[in-house]
Amino acid sequence: MQQTSSIIENRIKKNHSKLKNWIKKNKISCYRLYDKDIPEYPYQIDVYNEYFVIWEKGKKLEKEQSHLPALKKDEIIKALKNIFSCDIKNIIFKMRKIQQGKDQYKKERDLNAFFTITENNIHLKVNLYDYLDTGLFLDHRPLREKIQALSHKNLKVLNLFSYTGSISVNAAIKNARVTTVDLSNTYINWAKDNFALNNINLKEHTFITSDVFHFLKETTEKFDLIILDPPSFSNSKKVNSIFDVQRDHVGLIELCMLRLTNEGTLFFSNNHRKFRLNEKITSTYQVKDTSEKTIPIDFRDKRIHQSFEIKF
Repeated sequence: MQQTSSIIENRIKKNHSKLKNWIKKNKISCYRLYDKDIPEYPYQIDVYNEYFVIWEKGKKLEKEQSHLPALKKDEIIKALKNIFSCDIKNIIFKMRKIQQGKDQYKKERDLNAFFTITENNIHLKVNLYDYLDTGLFLDHRPLREKIQALSHKNLKVLNLFSYTGSISVNAAIKNARVTTVDLSNTYINWAKDNFALNNINLKEHTFITSDVFHFLKETTEKFDLIILDPPSFSNSKKVNSIFDVQRDHVGLIELCMLRLTNEGTLFFSNNHRKFRLNEKITSTYQVKDTSEKTIPIDFRDKRIHQSFEIKF
């Protein structure tokens, strides 16, 4: 007698069926398969090649899920094995938690488990085990595609809070001159590895380990495109100050605009769900809210980030 599929298995199968042609057409090997579609299964499932990362909320966020029924990890594992015939060792559970101070950069393990994914004809290095995050924010895929489409030989691009440099790679692959800035040496070196994966000459680009505020105050260079995707909150021990995107975004944006060419564009985004752009910015510059258009097709959560294009 054939066993009946579970509700979670049916939903994952349905989601994958909807995305299958899009995945093939765009040659994407990493995407969001399930996004808390069913209240009884409050997870997010991301696919990276043949691996499945299942995100659940950490202890600091428990109050938000206290009303939810018991979590059913075993059913999700069984569903993934039935649908994709995957090995259980390729199913990884990770805790989504708020990071502060040195926790933002420290390793959780030291397996050195890096491998390469493909997106928009770009190769990028990810690690599903050693750090809280994987090395690639899937929700910013549309922005990466846009930056690649806009980039060309004579363009100067500045990527701030660059993380592992995936946006930088998308600009550099089209021969733009890219400056990549992040406070973490680990992420700057990761960005260099991503450039090397795509056979991009590192000598033609600039990599800077620095606090973004310090860099913007010290540099005199102008850029045609600036990408600004700061954390919602940061208190890294490398900088003797606490950053809050809601409180500090006006000053940060103003510093960016000083470094933008007259015809340039600042791409500003953040993941603070209650974020509100200060009216000083909207009254001083031309601002276009692009949030709705920059949410990927595979994301059910339409509030995953807010994004804006800001010009003179």
